Amino acid sequence: MGIVEAILLSVITAATPLVLAAAGELVTERSGVLNLGVEGMMIMGAVCAFAATQLTGSPYVGALAGVAAGASFSLLFAFLTLTLVANQVATGLALTLLGIGASGMIGEGFLGMQGIKLQPIAIPLLSELPVVGPLLFRQDAIFYLSIAIIAGIHWFLFRSRAGLKLRAVGDSHGSAHALGVHVIGIRYLAVLFGGACAGLAGAQLSLVYTPQWVENMSAGRGWIALALVVFSSWRPWRIVVGGYLFGAVSISQLHAQAFGIGIPSQFLSSLPYVATIVVLILISHNRRMTLINTPASLGKPFVPDR
Repeated sequence: MGIVEAILLSVITAATPLVLAAAGELVTERSGVLNLGVEGMMIMGAVCAFAATQLTGSPYVGALAGVAAGASFSLLFAFLTLTLVANQVATGLALTLLGIGASGMIGEGFLGMQGIKLQPIAIPLLSELPVVGPLLFRQDAIFYLSIAIIAGIHWFLFRSRAGLKLRAVGDSHGSAHALGVHVIGIRYLAVLFGGACAGLAGAQLSLVYTPQWVENMSAGRGWIALALVVFSSWRPWRIVVGGYLFGAVSISQLHAQAFGIGIPSQFLSSLPYVATIVVLILISHNRRMTLINTPASLGKPFVPDR
């Protein structure tokens, strides 16, 4: 049971950044904006969170710095694509490349430093329950926040008037504009929220998952988060299922190597990305369902009538 509990704890830790980044991107895409810069925002969140933690001694300040870094990068993306109407795909890719380069420059002075880990918070009584206690009720604040964000997004999208407006903008920005909805303003807020979630996901990497700074430590998780949004069919709770599925795949390759299973380490390391490709192939077969759930205005520029 001790080994199983340790593996499950590792899966939760590995899945949390995927859930956070995918949740933020889901809101962004629901508004009709395709932001491929999730990887860049995550890595910037990771380095800024680690740097702020080292400078202040508080991982909570570090987490806020990660959120601010991701949100700042997302505002740059929003300005270029929503105000200047630049191509969303090209801008997102450029944002990722910028994030990888800028994070390497910022983090150069923090290489090799011992990190300050964000400690778990034990919920009284519930944390003492066998098995589920340590797994669900003795976790760090970012884990609890990830579940709250998913629940909040579900309520916002399907139970609130503001969420209805956001979905209307994503499905038909022309019709929403004709009804008096501020399309650009809503998309700015959606992109900002997505960037903040990606920055928090990056902060989790450098404060919880691996409390240190290593260049390119996001290791493609931003791209997996993008695939998770499609996997979930733009539904918040399905992101949790997909995130923990991919987290389990990521952790399984580490434990397989530890147990000495005779499979090449290179193949095991590629498992999360192989799983991503397989999932996308399976989803593409059900084209009708994909088209029904995809925001109709996704990736399409909008220029309001003057």
